[in-house]
Amino acid sequence: MPKTTTSRGPGTSTRRTMTAAARAAAKRAERGHREPAPEDPVAGRTVFIEAPKDGWDDPPEPSLESLESLESLESFEEHEPPEDEGRPRRRRLLTVVLGALLMAGLMTVAVLGWQYRDGHQAESARAVAVAAARKAAPVVLSYDYRHLDRDFTRARAHLTGDFRDEYEKTTKTVVGPTAKKYQGVVKATVAARATGAPAASFVSATPDKVVVLLFVNQVTKSTQVSGSRVDLNRVRMTMSRTDEGWKVSAVDAL
Repeated sequence: MPKTTTSRGPGTSTRRTMTAAARAAAKRAERGHREPAPEDPVAGRTVFIEAPKDGWDDPPEPSLESLESLESLESFEEHEPPEDEGRPRRRRLLTVVLGALLMAGLMTVAVLGWQYRDGHQAESARAVAVAAARKAAPVVLSYDYRHLDRDFTRARAHLTGDFRDEYEKTTKTVVGPTAKKYQGVVKATVAARATGAPAASFVSATPDKVVVLLFVNQVTKSTQVSGSRVDLNRVRMTMSRTDEGWKVSAVDAL
């Protein structure tokens, strides 16, 4: 059998190459027109979004309060002293506190000192005022119709202030005329305790005023009394310090 030889013409290779290229181009075109899968990202496509009917909402403008708060915060951050500058401030505060405590302590000491001095002076005044009251009581509460002017003058020497004026007015208008009319004689003495000491003590006392309580016996004689009458009285005398010593500024019968 005669051998058959297949010969390729010069254009065969070229046709095959063109045919392969055409197939490849067709495949690429087919891939390019294939719809992308839902899960595949869309690349190279422009997406158009329709605007809302009422238009787009503009972002809210910042309020004045927020701007002021922001400015205050920025100003505070700018002027906030460094940590080292806070130490002198704390030292100054501590100095002020210690100074205030020191002043309070000094004032307390001064008040206590004044109270102690006042109490000491009042204690000294009690004894002097009680002694002056024991001396004044018999003179102020006694009189004799035979020498009223002398008795009233001696009594006024133990008195002071408004009480002295009141005593002078009363003795001239009431006591004196009555004593002369009925020949009245009143003799007063400070009663004695069982121990023999005068029955007199202080009720209250300050450096300038002492209230003294005395038990006074008054023996009264007159044409209106048969014999003599003895009255046991409790008398409260207020003694006041004056430039001339302790004087009677009030007398109350209890």
